[in-house]
Order: sequence, then C-alpha cells, then structure tokens
Amino acid sequence: MNYAVIAPIHRAVLDPRVSFVFTASEQPAAAEAIYREIQTPIKLVSPARASLMKFSAYLAADMLWVTLPRGTRRILMFHGVAGKYSRVYDTPDRSMREWDRLFFINRRRMENFIRAGAIDADSPALRLVGYPKLDCLVDGTLSRDDVLNEIGIDPSRRTVLYAPTWSPYSSLNAIGEDLVKALVAAGYAVIVKLHDRSRESEFNHSGGIDWPSRLEPILRAGGGWLADSSDACPYLAAADVLITDHSSVGFEYLLLDRPIIRIEMPALIANTDINPEYVALLREASTTVREVGETIAAVERCLTDARSLSESRRAVASELFYKPGTATARAVRELYEAIELDAPAAKAAAGLI
Repeated sequence: MNYAVIAPIHRAVLDPRVSFVFTASEQPAAAEAIYREIQTPIKLVSPARASLMKFSAYLAADMLWVTLPRGTRRILMFHGVAGKYSRVYDTPDRSMREWDRLFFINRRRMENFIRAGAIDADSPALRLVGYPKLDCLVDGTLSRDDVLNEIGIDPSRRTVLYAPTWSPYSSLNAIGEDLVKALVAAGYAVIVKLHDRSRESEFNHSGGIDWPSRLEPILRAGGGWLADSSDACPYLAAADVLITDHSSVGFEYLLLDRPIIRIEMPALIANTDINPEYVALLREASTTVREVGETIAAVERCLTDARSLSESRRAVASELFYKPGTATARAVRELYEAIELDAPAAKAAAGLI
C-alpha cells in the first residue's frame, strides 16, 4: 500500500535507537515510486533481501506481508474504512490470529472481527488506535488556501474534487471523462485524485484505460489539477465539495464536514463485495446522483447550502474514526510497546506519543 498510511508514524519516531527499512512487492521502479514522497534518504530493500534480515516489528497497511523467517512482531495498520471486499477487510472469513497487533481505525471494525470469529475478544492484539493518516485533516496541519496556491489554483475559485475508487465498475469508467468535462465547462476548479490502481494498465484495476493521459489535458485547459500524490489528504483539505462513488476517501472527507456527492454505482457495490452497512452510511451523509447532469446540479446545490446534511456527516465520521487528530500518538506508543522499548521521555511528557 502507499506510504501515506505509515508516514505519520515514520515521521514521529525520530529516535536514534530506531531505524526503518522499507520494502514493497512491486518491481524496483514501482517500489521506488511508492516511497518517492519521503523527503529524507531511506533504506529500500527487496522482499528477498528483507527475508534475510531481522526486524523487531513489521508495519503493514494490507493483509499481505513479506515472509520474514527470522521472526518479527506483525502489526496491521488498516488502509481504509469503506467496507469494500468485506470478507477480507471488514468481517474476515479467516483467522487473523497470526498478527501481533491490529491497529483498528474504529470500534465497529474491531467488533466485526470478533463477531466473525477472526480474533478473540480478549486477544492482546486488539488495539483501538484510530487512523494516523487523517490526523492532518483535523489538527490544523493543512490549509485549504495553501494547498490550492501550491498547485496553482486561485483560492477564490469554487473547487471540486473528484475522487473515484478503482475498478472497471467505478464511476470513472462509467461517466468519469464526461463528468470532468462538464465540471470544467461549468467553471469550477477541478481536482481529480485517481486511486493508485486506476493508474495501472490492468483491466480489473483501470478498465485498461490510461486515465492520466485522458484527463490531464481536460484539467489543464480548465485550470484544474490531476493530483500526483498518493496521499489524498491535501486535496481533501483543498476541496469545497467532493464527488466520489464508494471510496474510503468519501468517508475521510467527512472529517471536514463539507458536502459529499455520491455517484450510485450498483455494479461497483455488487462486484467489490461492499458491506451494505457502509453503503447506507455513505448514502446517509451525502447527496446521491446517477448521471452527469444530475451531478453538476448537485454541486451547485451543495455549494449554495454547504450545511445541509452536516449533522449526518458528523455522526458518521464519529462512528468511523476513533479520536481523530490524536491517532498518531497512540500508534507510536503502541509501536514502542510492541518492540519493548521505552518511548523517549521528553515526547511522552509532552503528550506527543
């Protein structure tokens, strides 16, 4: 998974006793791209090389891991809350007892794991942490105007973010290009944040379409922006309204309490095994549309009355994100505990970890 999920912990652990090594299952060039946004030099090794090394802990953002025969503490950091591929990520149909720590983003998923029999209710692996990646949305780190200025968009413009999920059944494949054209024609500053998988050529990821090449000229002509970072948070902070289909980004945007427009895609829901509970949650907190003209009209309504559905947005956000703004500190404390190392006294005293 992309670096953004792990990044807050990596940045917070500035401790000479702790070093990080990075790996990825992709080929070397792709692995380098995953970590391209790290500002400091890193040690990047292949999975084969990692398997020969000894680590105190292994942080993973997905259910898969590199085989490490010399042993380690396996820590799972979840990378989304949308309920897609439910029998893998939300109500697992297999045991999760091989993990030493499960850093749950919310209590709902933790209870789903227990109810599914994937983990025992008294397991020491269960840790309610929150989502460190999203702390920046609520702690003042990101400024709408600063982000827009950085990407060359005038902050006085009304800005729309289109962030579809990946799948040949997504709204991107159904109406994405026409929607972006219509948003640009309506005069909005448009940011498109593609899922990383939508940039890949495989049909089951992108529908076999080169979406960056297709969309970038349209956005450039309208003074918009094709997001080039794996981390969606800056673009969420920059947007006055979000358009998505069914993506974790749609739920993440709830923390900003700004309008969300949901493109209803029944085939996407059916083919990606989305838990119906999450479909209902997003529907409750958003305006549902089905086609391009309806979407453009909904954008105008949402911008005119941005407080509509605010109560629902805040309620769903509270359900899905445990104590946002402070998750990184909990995750770092849990990491130190897992590797049996005392946290730096100064940071602990300041409440930073």
